[in-house]
Amino acid sequence: MSDKSKSSHFALRALGLTKTYRQGGVALPVLAGADLSVSPGELVALVGRSGSGKSTLLHILAGLDDADGGEVWIADQNLTAANVDGRAAIRNQYLGFVYQMHHLLPEFTAAENVAMPLRLAGLTRREALPRAQAMLRAVDLADRATHRPAALSGGERQRVAVARALVAEPALVLADEPTGNLDRDNAAAVLDLMRSLCRERGVGILIATHDAAVTRDVDRIVTLDAGRLSG
Repeated sequence: MSDKSKSSHFALRALGLTKTYRQGGVALPVLAGADLSVSPGELVALVGRSGSGKSTLLHILAGLDDADGGEVWIADQNLTAANVDGRAAIRNQYLGFVYQMHHLLPEFTAAENVAMPLRLAGLTRREALPRAQAMLRAVDLADRATHRPAALSGGERQRVAVARALVAEPALVLADEPTGNLDRDNAAAVLDLMRSLCRERGVGILIATHDAAVTRDVDRIVTLDAGRLSG
């Protein structure tokens, strides 16, 4: 378990989040005092009907959008109180991301893609690549380290994305429909991988999903409905 995960009882703690959009003079409340916590090493599924605000919530938890009220803490870092540069620094050091689309950079190898968060944190290529290669070994892709994304299968690309999310030893990973573009077998493999790495590395993972298979084997399911979270 990383020191960053050990430094707080929570990987994520969100308190009293509110968010209202306005369209044509009409108020559209999305979050109405939502509370959420994720512990280190805990795998949590976030579910809710389409349009319930799951994407808005993830954007607020990542500091990419502002809530109207409430606070977000990542480990012991107050994301809400940070300025733009501070939020970027917290994201880089404490957060990892996995999306429905892998978002790998096509001109870089698998190892170079995994190393990207470390390079952005200021590590040299010589410092970052061994850590990226070790992370690829952890996701059983050591033999694909020099392959570019076009030479990888869909499942392999998503495993590279998982490796990239975890390489900097974040406290929390936010995953938005990470199995949405995969067939059943690859989806199960990616989910198993995320679960095992979550446990081994003490990383909290929050997965927004519509996939019933994802919700069958998580630690906890939270449901977003009418702006509030339950579960």
